[in-house]
This record gives sequence, C-alpha cells and structure tokens, in this order.
Amino acid sequence: MTKAYCVKCKKKDVEMAGESTVKTKNGRTMIKGKCPTCGTTMCKFVKA
Repeated sequence: MTKAYCVKCKKKDVEMAGESTVKTKNGRTMIKGKCPTCGTTMCKFVKA
C-alpha cells in the first residue's frame, strides 16, 4: 500500500485504500486512491 498526505484529515503517511495508477494529461504518473478515514480522494505523483 502507498502512503500519502490527506488534505482533509491533515495527517501524513496515511495508507490509501483502493489505489490505482493513472496517467495525467501532461504524461506524469500518479497513484490515486481514497483515505480510509474520511473517504477523500488522495493523489501521489511517482516516477515512471
């Protein structure tokens, strides 16, 4: 599981639930998932 920052909870290193890899319009790769606590969409950019 990937850890990221949740903007709504304001907590660091929260493990994403239901993560998937997505390509943005400009070609960058990011991992997108949900916060298990509040359900907000979380994103983290990664190197491809």
